[in-house]
Amino acid sequence: MANNKTILIVDDDMELSDGLRAVLERQGHRVLQARDGQQGKQMVYQHHPDLVILDMMMPRMGGYPVLEHFKGKTDAPPIIMITANEGSRHKAYAEYLGVVDYIRKPFAMERLLESVQRGLTAAAERKESPKESPPETKDK
Repeated sequence: MANNKTILIVDDDMELSDGLRAVLERQGHRVLQARDGQQGKQMVYQHHPDLVILDMMMPRMGGYPVLEHFKGKTDAPPIIMITANEGSRHKAYAEYLGVVDYIRKPFAMERLLESVQRGLTAAAERKESPKESPPETKDK
């Protein structure tokens, strides 16, 4: 399966973000990084990533305002939320806002890579479905 997808990591923890970038680049992906939700939102519009990995707690703008901004937008990329927060209400709210996965830190890298693959598959299916939607007209 061809990887070479663009993934945006939005996290203020640069050590974690750099580690994720290294792993994802070894998988063949192009990786972009943002340090907060404001920068992340701008980068989504500028670069149109295939997937976003989004931290919940960041300075300036955290993950929830980003999710709220993209909720219901048909051109929004799939988003995986990562967080150290243990609260089940936070998870439920993130799912309501449309995350494809909610992963609690610390996590096994295999767990994240599986989630990334599911998110990229969902993105590919979403991009294909509008092409299939319009009915074909055949003149006979």
